[in-house]
Amino acid sequence: MTIEPVTHERYVARHRTLGVRRRRWERKYRVVLLVADAVAAAVAAFVIHGAYGRWSVALAMPPAWIVAMCAYRAYDRSALGLGTEEYRRVLRGAVALPAMAACAYWWFAHDHELFHDMMIAVLPAAVLCLACRFVLRIRLHRRWSRDRDRSSALLVGPSHSVVELVAALRRGGTQELQVTGVCLTDPVNSAAVSSLGIPVRGGLDDVPAVIHTTGSNTVLVLPAAEIDSTVLRRLSWIAAAEGADFLLAPVVADIAAARLVTRPYNAVPLLHLRAPALSKTRRLPKEVLDRVVAGSLLLLLAPLLAVVALRVRLDSPGPVLFRQLRVGRNGNQFTMFKFRTMREDAEDYREELAHLNENSDGLLFKMKEDPRITRAGSTLRRYSLDELPQLINVLNGDMSLVGPRPPLPEEVSAYTSEVRRRLLVKPGLTGLWQVSGRSDLPWDEAVRLDLGYVENWSMGMDVAILLRTAPAVMRGTGAY
Repeated sequence: MTIEPVTHERYVARHRTLGVRRRRWERKYRVVLLVADAVAAAVAAFVIHGAYGRWSVALAMPPAWIVAMCAYRAYDRSALGLGTEEYRRVLRGAVALPAMAACAYWWFAHDHELFHDMMIAVLPAAVLCLACRFVLRIRLHRRWSRDRDRSSALLVGPSHSVVELVAALRRGGTQELQVTGVCLTDPVNSAAVSSLGIPVRGGLDDVPAVIHTTGSNTVLVLPAAEIDSTVLRRLSWIAAAEGADFLLAPVVADIAAARLVTRPYNAVPLLHLRAPALSKTRRLPKEVLDRVVAGSLLLLLAPLLAVVALRVRLDSPGPVLFRQLRVGRNGNQFTMFKFRTMREDAEDYREELAHLNENSDGLLFKMKEDPRITRAGSTLRRYSLDELPQLINVLNGDMSLVGPRPPLPEEVSAYTSEVRRRLLVKPGLTGLWQVSGRSDLPWDEAVRLDLGYVENWSMGMDVAILLRTAPAVMRGTGAY
């Protein structure tokens, strides 16, 4: 690979010009966040001022809040736009603010009233800031969906890795990166990439010219035998000379960013992959939250459950609840409850309908317009109302609010050792499979989502899935 000589003056000029053009929206977004945070903190402070009639908190809260957010890098580029890290940093700053106020109290002011007011103002300020960031993120994603403020990315690597990465990026929905070209280490296999609608612009030797001619803002390199440390270093020089960001895709896939940590050993940076959070101690908050929420929902939804039960009972002969043996965590079996949506003799006709299975590529049996489904059952399935009795399973500790789909014993008997990792956690009332298409998902994709959940579980992920569940249910996609 040859590198076009770049003088220091040309390097600075290119980097400055392209960097300004690329990061204009970033600077604007940060300014808007700063203003929104300051306003949110001021509103929270004035609420406290209205309650106690003291002006000191109104003057001290906004700058103190901004300092706390900066201290916890809530405006850092890596945390903006996607994922839950931005929200976590806001919460960390909010938790740290009372400690900062306590230090200021002991070292400088000794103002009991200011310290008291600052402590009380933290909660409304955090709520308002999170709400503002959520709204701003929606607006940013809408701009990305219109191909505005996106980074044009050039992928460099082998064709099979490029295909997998593009598929993963497209599964993630709206994002900042927009793949505009590929330079392959194996150009003879370019047909696989071209079929995705992405132009193949050459091989490794063509990277400098392609970055310059396309104006790519980002160079993303995937692992390949042809890309050793020397080639990788030269590629980074080329990207820097053109003012483009330089990204490396890890060898592992479907891993949450929070599990990847760089550790230096004798000046050699190594990537540390943290183990999944599967211990009882780490999952104790989830266990408590599951049962509290399930019990509360059962009380709150009791009238609706009674109406649905009456509708099922009057619609067709048979029991109101459908009981079925399912497999839970560590292979333990339990009886799962659902509102009955099929005829009482539905299982007798399953073999006759086997040829109509919509999931013939896996172990599930699903078909559209199943003749065994009752009139009431069709409506219940569309809006997932038949799943509500599973709140009893959650309350009993057999299931969780969020987790993999609860499998049948015959499905588990056919699992490979890899797929059996789904059983390391409790099955869920909802999950990534629910918010990503339900029955429309092919078997391999459903397994990938479930394994990704097991490997990358966090409370933040559970909250995000719960927030996405209601819109997914209302759309009714894959519900049959």
